[in-house]
Amino acid sequence: MGFLSSLLGFVGFGVGISVGLVIGYYLFIYFQPNDVKGPTVRPLVEHDSKSLQHMLPEIPLWVKNPDYERVDWLNKFLSNMWPYLDKAVCKMAKEIAKPIIAEQIPKFKIDSVEFETLTLGTLPPTFQGMKVYITDEKELIMEPSFKWAGNPNVIVAVKAFGLKATVQLVDLQVFASPRITLKPLVPTFPCFAKILVSLMEKPHVDFGLKLLGGDVMSIPGLYRFVQETIKDQVANMYLWPKTLEVAIMDLSKAMQKPVGILHVKVVRATKLKKKDLLGKSDPYVKLKLTEDKLPSKKTTVKHTNLNPEWNEEFNFIVKDPESQALEFIVYDWEQVGKHEKMGMNVIPLKDLPHDELKTLTLDLLKNMDPNDLQNEKGRGQITLDVTYKPFKAEDLANELNEETGAVESAPEGTPAGGGLLVIIVHEAQDLEGKHHTNPYVRLLFKGEEKKTKHIKKNRDPRWEEEFTFTLEEPPTNERIHVEVFSRPPSIGLHSKESLGYVDINLSDVVSNRRINEKYHLIDSRNGRIQIELQWRTVGA
Repeated sequence: MGFLSSLLGFVGFGVGISVGLVIGYYLFIYFQPNDVKGPTVRPLVEHDSKSLQHMLPEIPLWVKNPDYERVDWLNKFLSNMWPYLDKAVCKMAKEIAKPIIAEQIPKFKIDSVEFETLTLGTLPPTFQGMKVYITDEKELIMEPSFKWAGNPNVIVAVKAFGLKATVQLVDLQVFASPRITLKPLVPTFPCFAKILVSLMEKPHVDFGLKLLGGDVMSIPGLYRFVQETIKDQVANMYLWPKTLEVAIMDLSKAMQKPVGILHVKVVRATKLKKKDLLGKSDPYVKLKLTEDKLPSKKTTVKHTNLNPEWNEEFNFIVKDPESQALEFIVYDWEQVGKHEKMGMNVIPLKDLPHDELKTLTLDLLKNMDPNDLQNEKGRGQITLDVTYKPFKAEDLANELNEETGAVESAPEGTPAGGGLLVIIVHEAQDLEGKHHTNPYVRLLFKGEEKKTKHIKKNRDPRWEEEFTFTLEEPPTNERIHVEVFSRPPSIGLHSKESLGYVDINLSDVVSNRRINEKYHLIDSRNGRIQIELQWRTVGA
């Protein structure tokens, strides 16, 4: 009886399952809706805030602020290079920290401080976007939005009084918005002489700190104290306008500006070896400075002469007398075919006295390889008069200041607590008068008025005029009124017209010492004016 009940139950279960599946399939097919539509695509602006937050938990800066640009390529580059950057940065950090630690530990009676482990982890930083500023200076300004939620592992071992303690840094988070300025831009690789870094707002820094295996940051009140202390210390050092300056190259060499003139007189050559099978050679001399891309200079050709006299003079612009040399090569001129080299030599400029004529008679060599035995063969001699005249130091300093944007010191007699406010009116663009456009600029500061010359019938005038105001104290709360007027013709019924004006706050000039910007003129359709302002102090 029990067996029969089990059998019937099993059969009933199987029949029930089969019937249920058939009925379910029938209902699914029969009641399937016929009005199913595709998904609705709507612009982001039509979604509510909750939907947007669900789709985009963190909106990148290049979406929120149109002036920020996407830098996905930079993030991909960092991701691929991070294992190598990790090792390079850690190695550099150890080399920088080593002398600093060696200098500081005697003050605290510590035996040693060493890195047991130093790695930046496997998670690279990311850039949410980057803003680039265009200025009228020789500089490039970038503001990247930087975020790093990394997993570094830094273990520092401190030994003192026979005891050893380890401190471990983990789970570091840094959110910052630095301003990176590459200036001045120069024609020598890497094309900028300095890197200036400053922070536009206080950074967010979060990390875990373990001491002797315990989490120090879990102590009540310590976490917030450390956070605020780090923010304040970093802000005091690098919050704009304060900057961290990193020199990349010597500015004077980077500019590659002329520092002197080399006068060369090719006097004569003697005992030259003939190169032609029939008759004598036809010598001439090619001269050039090394590290100079300018073409070589040549003397005239002296036909059929092995002891030629030229007495021809040449001038060369010198940019680096420590590394440059005068190279001269004597050739045999050929009417057909390649001119044959007869000999050569060089004169290092660093061996020449300044402002003094030096007569040199040098042997001609095959090449400048000291180990080449063929240089022992006689090829004749050449005589030159050489004079190196360096430029005066004050001329070089003024030229370098003009190129780099450095501000000169105020002259003697300037008030000690004050300075000299310098306004340079460069140019204006797109000026437009109703009846005439003969523009000039009027400056009004503390009741004192100064004007530029007027330029006739010009919508894009250039003045390049400089004006100065001697002040007893810095003009931190002052403004200067700059207005462009059009002078009426000498014969006519119309009076002078205002073409636009701008009021410039001088507090930034005092902070930065120099500003050179274009300002949009108020009450003008498209007019702009370029004004440079400098704040010069005594001994600056």
